[in-house]
Amino acid sequence: MIHLFYYENIEWLEGENILDTSGFHVAVVGATGAVGNQMLKTLEKRNFPIKQLTLLSSARSAGSTVTFKGKEWVVEEAKPESFIGVDIALFSAGGDVSKRLAPEAVKHGAIVVDNTSAFRMDPNVPLVVPEVNEEDLKLHNGIIANPNCSTIQMVAALEPVRKKYGLTKVIVSTYQAVSGAGAVAIDELQQQSQAILSQEAFEPSVLPVKGDKKHYQIAFNAIPQIDKFDDNGFTFEEMKMINETKKIMHMPALKVSATCVRLPVVTGHSESVYIEIEQDSVSVKDLHEILNEAPGVTLEDVPEEQIYPMPAHAVGKPDVFVGRVRKDLDEANGFHMWIVSDNLLKGAAWNSVQIAESLLKLGLVK
Repeated sequence: MIHLFYYENIEWLEGENILDTSGFHVAVVGATGAVGNQMLKTLEKRNFPIKQLTLLSSARSAGSTVTFKGKEWVVEEAKPESFIGVDIALFSAGGDVSKRLAPEAVKHGAIVVDNTSAFRMDPNVPLVVPEVNEEDLKLHNGIIANPNCSTIQMVAALEPVRKKYGLTKVIVSTYQAVSGAGAVAIDELQQQSQAILSQEAFEPSVLPVKGDKKHYQIAFNAIPQIDKFDDNGFTFEEMKMINETKKIMHMPALKVSATCVRLPVVTGHSESVYIEIEQDSVSVKDLHEILNEAPGVTLEDVPEEQIYPMPAHAVGKPDVFVGRVRKDLDEANGFHMWIVSDNLLKGAAWNSVQIAESLLKLGLVK
């Protein structure tokens, strides 16, 4: 199968070394996975100052090779002793691996940036989107959590609005790509699409949740379930968005509700977001102005010319794209917007590398 999220060309400017130094020892855990692959591409594109690179994976993938800066690197099995001498460890190998090995990495002196949900709601672990709460990095105790992909793009777009006009309510519906469920979900989408077009029989086995009781067709369909259901009727994915948004924005009383849906899109999450702000007499033009200046945000909103964000156009790009900004017809302080981003870049690999860059900028890496 061709995995369409393995971009050879990420469409953004290369960074310069952000420190005048000989570099750091960086480890990537889950180096052979989809996000690990993008972490390496992003580190290379950003010219992150690396003096030594350690690539780690499960025992099953150990011994395989990965290309970084034109050189073949051998992937090793991740063990506690793998982190001796490591300065920064980027984790993206599943929550169980993070729970087991992240504390070991910290014991050896590494700062861990974890892309799983293992530590996100731990009160002692900062949950960081650099455009929103970079200063929280100063509170870390060795582990920093990378938020859920859907949460990242939403808070990046809402933070400039919150800072300028206040924020009282958020209602979001997501339309999420299958790459968020891994390579097996992409394979299933491709196989089902081919089977349906060829009028052949197939048996779904992955979505909505691999290993769950029932599985449904994703090709030419929409599944209103991502992750398992909580007792309150919301899915774990929806609760992640609700709780993580409050934590990142330091707004425990913020009203947040979410409905998360899986669509037959390979890469790129989309979100329909309704917000209510505190300040009166705010116009769409006012929101356009602050979004246009917001870091990491690209405004695409010219409806009369049919210009608005779409996931197919966001693939391979690091920004969060915002459009369809409009005032609610009934609520004076209510607004609607459409937010799109590449879930494997800004939603995972790029946000993780951004956190690492921020650690260097703030002088938090020894």
